[in-house]
Amino acid sequence: MLPGTEVDSIYRSMFAAYPDALLLVDGSGAILMANPAACELLGYSTDELASLSVDALVPDAVRARHAEYRAAYAHEPRARPMGTQELVARRRDGREVMVEIALSPLPNGTPPLVVAAMRGIASYPRVKLAMERARYSECVAEVGRLAVDARDPQTLFHQLPELCAAALHCDVVRVFLLEPDLREFRVAAGVGGIPGEAVGARVPNRIDTPPGYVVAHGRPVIIEDYKTERRFAVPAAYLDLGLTSALAVPLSDRGRMIGALSARSREHKRFGVEEQRFMESLANLLASNVQRAESEEALNHAQRLESVGQLTGGIAHDFNNLLTVIQGNLLGLQRAPELQSKDLQDSLLSASRAARRAGELTGKLLTFSRRQVLQPARVDPSPLLRSLAEMLQRTIDQRVLIQVDVEANCPSVHADPGQLESALLNIAINARDAMPEGGVLSFKARIVGENVALAVTDTGVGMPEEVRERAFEPFFTTKAKGRGTGLGLSTVYGFVKQSKGTVEIDTAPGRGTTVTLQLPRWQPADAGGAGGEASAGAELPRHLRVLMVEDEPEVRKVLGTFLTQLGIGFATAADGEQAMAWLESDGDLDLLLTDIALGPGMRGTDLARRAQQRDPDLAVLLMSGFASELQDAGSEEPLPWELLRKPCTPEELAAALARALATAARGPD
Repeated sequence: MLPGTEVDSIYRSMFAAYPDALLLVDGSGAILMANPAACELLGYSTDELASLSVDALVPDAVRARHAEYRAAYAHEPRARPMGTQELVARRRDGREVMVEIALSPLPNGTPPLVVAAMRGIASYPRVKLAMERARYSECVAEVGRLAVDARDPQTLFHQLPELCAAALHCDVVRVFLLEPDLREFRVAAGVGGIPGEAVGARVPNRIDTPPGYVVAHGRPVIIEDYKTERRFAVPAAYLDLGLTSALAVPLSDRGRMIGALSARSREHKRFGVEEQRFMESLANLLASNVQRAESEEALNHAQRLESVGQLTGGIAHDFNNLLTVIQGNLLGLQRAPELQSKDLQDSLLSASRAARRAGELTGKLLTFSRRQVLQPARVDPSPLLRSLAEMLQRTIDQRVLIQVDVEANCPSVHADPGQLESALLNIAINARDAMPEGGVLSFKARIVGENVALAVTDTGVGMPEEVRERAFEPFFTTKAKGRGTGLGLSTVYGFVKQSKGTVEIDTAPGRGTTVTLQLPRWQPADAGGAGGEASAGAELPRHLRVLMVEDEPEVRKVLGTFLTQLGIGFATAADGEQAMAWLESDGDLDLLLTDIALGPGMRGTDLARRAQQRDPDLAVLLMSGFASELQDAGSEEPLPWELLRKPCTPEELAAALARALATAARGPD
């Protein structure tokens, strides 16, 4: 038997040597002892911790709740093993760290002393990967917003390297753009100093230079260690600065190489598959922004709206695929049981909000380019205008009086309800800004032949003629920098034109402005066709069998996750040819879910026709980022299938599947 002093010494040594952070806490919450691991985790010295209450280690937002929990625990102490709860601890420097906590009450004393064991979990591979993905998704969403908002590519060039470096936790980021003669790259933007690669410097476009190698091969390049790199010549400046690993992806504009985006780190093997996907997303957005800027230079000719429409429609379509992947992965992370701590959930919610905001901006681009997916329905002007007026009265300046005047027996209009409300809201916001000292904002609806005129009038400052002439131009705005994208009235113009209507502005300085939308009257025949009334909560049949056709692998993966969550069995194909081969070999199928644009080869609409020729009872659900894909070349007639707009949520997918099945069950009109 060891003497008591020796036993005491052994216990103290074990306490000090334990790899997890240990705190000995009394019933009042005072810290009596702390081991070195606790000092390292929390940033305090041993003496500093011994003079604190355990409440000081709890973030302010949850301190009161923690004190209540501690008091309840003191009345009924019990052992709680590691891993049953994840919390956030506050360090001495104010930073917060995610920890798992185990509690072990000692048997002596009333209330007993408690040993609290803490383990930092931010370095766990699963948690680390989830946090990295959330960080990357949030960065892509932020860059997407900048890509949509910024007219000048220099705005995006200036901010992208800093955002990229912060997300990757790396040292150097560079944007290289090919000069028109293709002989040199210009360093268009960057963060982190490197001799010879300052912003504005020129780098030869040769296969033995870092950016030249990437562009020549047209694919991402990962460098694990510059010291062993033999594919190209590594500049001595890289090694002098201690740079070790790198990742570079090409910038491509409609198949033409225009430059490269690179990130470099002092950490060995810093970059992997997740980082490559992240950088490729940024490169796509950057290249699209460059493409848009080049196209905007041609806006001085008579068809500027159509030119920008083609550009932005393409950008928005590609970005919708990116958003499908981003939002799908964020939904999965938010539902993961191991990622339910407040800190992580706040980060994921922030990323989700940014992605939704990016989706809204993408929708604006699709609207003014007249390529958004419209779902026209019967819209009664009276409840629409009164609801809009009620909402605005609660949110805008109380000095603005809002009036609604709907002509007696005014018929319904045939338009997309959400897009129509958004258009009227855009006009109303402009009207509010035109009345800084207050005034009258009125909504009117009246019959004009076969149309219904919806007018929004303000008593504001009005527009001079030169402003009125450019009011519907995309990116044109009279608001202060940072107050608007210049897409408000241009989206109204695109929506109305796509809805087979007209829009006019009547204004003059000092006498206010009236914007009038004329839209087709709703006819009973408009109730037929695709777009049935199956509700979002419609129950899908059990054992539903789906063939999903999507050419983008990441989008295919996300949609597959959604189908799995809905309990739906499915097979996949990357193009129309693969899908037809599958149908020929295994015809046991209830529904075809296919994107319309499937790359080279068969389009989704062609696939749908051939599949239904083979099986007339087969339900079809098309997917698309914009509506123009729905039309066959030279045809103005809508196709008879349901449409799901990307990006979507699992709930929206379920509702669209239910509508497609209902449409197939009704049979041809």
